[in-house]
Amino acid sequence: MLKKHIMPLLMMIFVLLLMFTFGVGCEPDDDPAEAIDDPEEVEGDPIKIGVVGPMDFIQGEHHWFGAQMAQEEINERGGVQVGDEQRPIELIQADTNEILSVEDSISAVERVITRDEADFLVGGFRTESVLGMQDVAMDYQTIFMGCGAIHPDLCERVGEDYDRYKYWFRITPLNSYDVGEATFHQLETVADIMREDLGIEELRVALLFEMIVGWDPILEEAKERLPEMGMEIVGTWRPSQVADDVRSELTAIDDSEAHLIFSFLSGPVGVAFGRQWGEMEVPAAVVGVNVEAQKDGYWDATAGYGEYDTTLSFYGNVEINEMSIPFWENFQERFGEHPIYNAGTYEAIMVLADAIERAGTIDSDAVVEELEQTDMELPQGRVVFTENHDITWGPEYSSSVSAQWLDGEPKVVWPWDWEGITYDGTVRYEIPPWVVEKWE
Repeated sequence: MLKKHIMPLLMMIFVLLLMFTFGVGCEPDDDPAEAIDDPEEVEGDPIKIGVVGPMDFIQGEHHWFGAQMAQEEINERGGVQVGDEQRPIELIQADTNEILSVEDSISAVERVITRDEADFLVGGFRTESVLGMQDVAMDYQTIFMGCGAIHPDLCERVGEDYDRYKYWFRITPLNSYDVGEATFHQLETVADIMREDLGIEELRVALLFEMIVGWDPILEEAKERLPEMGMEIVGTWRPSQVADDVRSELTAIDDSEAHLIFSFLSGPVGVAFGRQWGEMEVPAAVVGVNVEAQKDGYWDATAGYGEYDTTLSFYGNVEINEMSIPFWENFQERFGEHPIYNAGTYEAIMVLADAIERAGTIDSDAVVEELEQTDMELPQGRVVFTENHDITWGPEYSSSVSAQWLDGEPKVVWPWDWEGITYDGTVRYEIPPWVVEKWE
């Protein structure tokens, strides 16, 4: 009888010990920030950088991965030289939940600045949220290096009210207008290949734009530009960023007899699109942006049906410069996957460290002055800011690349003889075989 009571008691004690040891069952902290202590090789007060992003999604995950790579490289070489002092980088992870909640993202930024005392911020993804996050950072005159939000307003604010918004800089991606320009060039390249290989002169294009404000400027520009490029627009479809089924949109596109889908997707809907486009063998080639297709897991997530999908990105396994392939390979080795554009936190921290060293201080106003003089070669290309603190796009700066999934891996297909540029390692775009069969 005694044994019967002792065994449950022992089990209860064992469970309580596990809970105490691992924190299971404890009340969660209402602060989404997680401070990551730096290795002790570098003495001195740390420079605290808040890494803000949707950490439950690939975009936030790569914000964190890119920042970790920069932190490790900088601290291994002795930290950041601030005047006479070497100071390590310390990262503070803040989950903004911004894909699902604007309010959560604003609260996360407020806390990482006030409670965690972050000196600088890097990251941000969804424009609707980053606009509010930006305002909080500006209230505290905290430099915020954007690595995800696309809308031009974020940098146009700098020109409209410099004294307030000068603490904002965009590292990745290009703004909506420049993304549009890059994808229009990509579209023209693919259109030329279809005209050449299939003999189609009058191409019909379906516009598939996820329902977020960041894509609106590109959509409006596309409606004007595509007819000027000799292409007929057959319709516009705008699924939710979190849709898990786009078969109705794809069926309608199939019925429209489109030769091309000009797609712009940044959220989880990108996986549903790639999988169902391939499963249904919709006879229209895909050109544009699919952030989900930038990640290694896209192949498995689409069960291989994402083959031939194409997306604009910042990074690729091609020789943009001497840093590009080593960055790609080191990221792959470190994290088991290749970087998507949100990993621009790596470059943001590198740019910040360089500006701090030139300023000799972490004072925001002094660092802003040095950031404005930035001219650095980084994995994405040459980083120079515009007068509104946007990343400069062009063949001599950050050009971006487009990759197509071929044989289970993303291969760069653009730039393809753009302004005389074809990076070593670039391959010719391949028209999906079922598209060839339909239109040849």
